This record gives sequence, structure tokens and C-alpha cells, in this order.
Amino acid sequence: MRVSHGNLLQRCSTVLMVWLLWMTGAMAAEPLAVATVAERTEPDVFVADALIEAVHQATLAAETTGRIKQILFDVDDVVAKGDVLLRFTDKEQQAGLARAEAAVKEAAARLTQAEAEHKRIQSVFARKLVARSALDKSSADLKAAKQRLKAAEADLKKARQQLEYTVVRAPYAGIVVKRHVNVGERVRPGTPLMTGFSLNKLRATASVPQSVVAAVRRRGEVSIRVNQLPPMVSKDITVYPYADAATHNFTVRAELSAVPAGVYPGMFAKARFVIGEQARLLVPASAVVHRSEVTAVYVVDGQGRVSFRAVRIGRSFTDEAGGQHIEVLAGLSAGENVALEPVKAGVLLKTQRGH
Repeated sequence: MRVSHGNLLQRCSTVLMVWLLWMTGAMAAEPLAVATVAERTEPDVFVADALIEAVHQATLAAETTGRIKQILFDVDDVVAKGDVLLRFTDKEQQAGLARAEAAVKEAAARLTQAEAEHKRIQSVFARKLVARSALDKSSADLKAAKQRLKAAEADLKKARQQLEYTVVRAPYAGIVVKRHVNVGERVRPGTPLMTGFSLNKLRATASVPQSVVAAVRRRGEVSIRVNQLPPMVSKDITVYPYADAATHNFTVRAELSAVPAGVYPGMFAKARFVIGEQARLLVPASAVVHRSEVTAVYVVDGQGRVSFRAVRIGRSFTDEAGGQHIEVLAGLSAGENVALEPVKAGVLLKTQRGH
């Protein structure tokens, strides 16, 4: 059976009219939900790009000469404070320690001899049997022996320290991020060995323009967010006292006391600074509709009549209860009512127009 285009259009029109009548009846049974447009004082926020950094990060360097004998940790290994990271060969240091210990013993023996000689000269001088010069010489010899012992003890302390330098330990708990040497490699003082950082304490650095730096200093607070993780609020911020000569921006550093899992140094973040307050005209996000390139709301007057009105919108805001609101920059006034159910409002508008 062939249906003509005219009959098909007539049937579609009939179905549409039935649907409109049904929707109109449903809306008559259920009043159209509205919200009153009102001004609210909301924070004026400046958002900047930020970088997560480790507060404790360092590259350990060799402090003595030697050859790498053993490497106990590698990249991505977690270490505790005091863990041995690597060891050097220590034959030279052991020999130096033995020489220093022998020198201390020799100096102590010479001091004992000088003390006995000085005591004997004092006794003889008291009996007027030696000249004053002999007593002075013994006193000088005694002082020299004491100084030689001090010097030998200092060399012994240095030799022990050099031996300790052959065992490199972690200065704090953290993660190894780079290894600079291999087993068998000979190093000298200053040679980089390992780089690591601690995840126990992180911070964020951001760059803010000179136009907002005064407000940032005054507020002294920032919210840092990484991806969709919970925001980290910091009230321990440092604003550098000078601007970058090229960008004229100021660096702001924020210490993060509580860091959620999944945040690591080097990650990109957003820093949210509250720099003031501003009255804004807000409507519930559910009231805003997008028709092609037009953004609009359905306005409901005191007699319940609906009109479709284009608006210009701004930023989104979240209230304390988690509700989403959108700032209206133009097209609405405070005190007007907007429909919270745009679909029902659209049907009602068509009905009121007689379609």
C-alpha cells in the first residue's frame, strides 16, 4: 500500500499535536519549577599554571677518591633514611687510617717523654743545678709535643671521615630518580653519584602577574589541584620579592602539608588564588540551554507565561551544597524567574503561542 507524502505529513502533524496536548496536560498537573535570579557575592579568582616540586631533592656527590665497589639501589627504588646506597673500595682509606692511628700513638709517647723530661728539669732547676734556659727549652718541648698530639688526633679524625665517605648513605627517606655511576668506575671528590627526592614534603610553584601579586600577598592562601584529585589548600606561601625581567611575573611558592596519593614532583597543576570578591548574577546550571549557537534561558513571568531569552554567560560556580550555577553577564535582571526544566518550558511556550 502506497502512502502519499500529504497523508504522511498529516499523520505526523496529528501525532505531534497529540503529544503537545499530552505534555500540556501533564504540565497543568505539575507546576513549572522556577528559580529566582539573584546576585551573590562570589570570590574573584585568578588561576595560574603550577608545577609540583619536592622540597627535599639532591644529587649526592663523592667526597673521597675511590672505585665503585657496590651499588645497592637503582632508579625508582624507595630508600629509608640512612640506607647504604653504594660503597667504594677503601684500601687507601684504611691505610690512611692506620697511619693516622700510628701517628697518634707516636705523638702520645713523645708527649709522655716530654712531660717526664720537663718534670725532671723543674726539679733540678729548683735545686739551682741547671740554667733557666734549660727549663725554658723543656717547657717549649712540652708545648710542641702537645701540639703534635693535637695535630695527629686531627689527622686521625680526618682519616676516619675519609673512610666513612666510602659508604654513601641516604640523607632522608625518598626515591632514587637517577644513577650517575656504574660498578668499577673510579670517582673523585665532586663526582655525582645519585639523585633522589623525598615524597614526604612537596610544594607547588606558580607565576602570577604584577597586577594581582598584591592581592596574593594579602590573602596568603592558594588552592592547588592536580587533574581530578582533591584540591590541596596551602596557607604557607612565599611570594618572591622581585619580578622576572622578561615576563614581569612574580614567582609564588606554596608548601603542601597534605598531599593526596598520585601527586609526584614534576606534575602539572592549577593554582587558584582568591584575589577579591565580586557580586555576580547567577542562575542554576540546569536552567541554561544551548540552541545551535544561542545560549538562552526560559523566563517565566508573574502570570506564568514563558519567554525564550538569549543570554551571555560567564564562569561556573559550585555552592556549598554542591549545586552548579552559571554567571549571567547580560540578558537577565535580578528578581526574574527562570525555568529549571527547559524541555517542559519549551513545550509550554509552544502551547502559549498556539502551535
